[in-house]
Amino acid sequence: MKRNQRVAWLGAIVLAVIVLLTTIAAPNTKITSGSTYSRAPDGYGAWYAFMQDQNISIQRWQKPFSDLPTTKNPVTLIQVNSTLKDIETYPQQEEWVKKGNNLVILGIKQPVTAAAFSTQHQSIWGKIKIDTSRRYKTSSEEQVTLGDKFGAVVWQKKYGKGKVFLVTTPYLAANAYQNNDSNFKLLADLVSKNSQKVFVDEYIHGYKDKDTKKAAGEDSVFNYFTKTPLWPAFIQLIVLLLVLIWAENRRFGKPVTLEIPVIDNSQAYIQALAGVLQKAESTDFVVEMLGKEEQIQLQQSLGLSKIPLDNQVLLKIWEEQIGNSSDKLNALLQLPLQKRRITEQELISWLEKWRNLRETKN
Repeated sequence: MKRNQRVAWLGAIVLAVIVLLTTIAAPNTKITSGSTYSRAPDGYGAWYAFMQDQNISIQRWQKPFSDLPTTKNPVTLIQVNSTLKDIETYPQQEEWVKKGNNLVILGIKQPVTAAAFSTQHQSIWGKIKIDTSRRYKTSSEEQVTLGDKFGAVVWQKKYGKGKVFLVTTPYLAANAYQNNDSNFKLLADLVSKNSQKVFVDEYIHGYKDKDTKKAAGEDSVFNYFTKTPLWPAFIQLIVLLLVLIWAENRRFGKPVTLEIPVIDNSQAYIQALAGVLQKAESTDFVVEMLGKEEQIQLQQSLGLSKIPLDNQVLLKIWEEQIGNSSDKLNALLQLPLQKRRITEQELISWLEKWRNLRETKN
């Protein structure tokens, strides 16, 4: 594969990974700070369990604010902001409160005062621990529920038949305070005033029920994907892959089975044995074995049997049939009898002389 093609394939793979990670992760993004689903110190899971133990009718709300039910009996909605918010209430919220409902919002951004960061406040529920220096200066139309000389930490406003309770800290009854149940009792009192039902807003933390996801087209990854700007990128990715396949100019056919090479066990054994003998420098053993084999082949070429003959007998037959001196043959036959190690070069020279002798005979 050419370098340009490799770069193109790599780019396509990277783009595909980015698209998949984005589509999978985006619908599942949750803000756990302030959520009753969270067990972290800044979560409200412990307070939610405390409310259930008190037999207070409480329910997680996973729909937009506009879908809150309108009933004859007043209900309370509590919102725990994950970060401090500048705006206290919206017109839509105020209209809902005017009908007799209550709204409790934790995490209203206010100026930092000279108050100590961590303070203890006496109340009918016991000592309330507050970890913030932010305070609110109330007006004549507002009532302080909890505060000190620097201002209010918890205060309330009246809108028509209902009330809005505001808190400067988002951690009034967080999991970090579960050993200080006075904080839990204070928040429980705020949300249960003149109310028969309490809703905890989990929609602002990214949690949505099935109906809401379906209405927004987020009930599946594919539906979410088609509604995002990533859809054109996905189409481009498919087109790029098709172009790359076409550029390769390959046809899809039946898979070709690779032939398994046949292993010659005898040759493999010989090569392995030769390697061992070479490492051991056993040239004397090699000369002895090869000398016997060379003698047998020479005897067969002279019309003799495979049984090794005495050297003197073989030399005499050689002179009779060939008519040449047997000195060279005698020198070749004498080397195995010496039982000594020779160098690799000497071994090669000895084998070369055997080859030349056979050629002379022929």
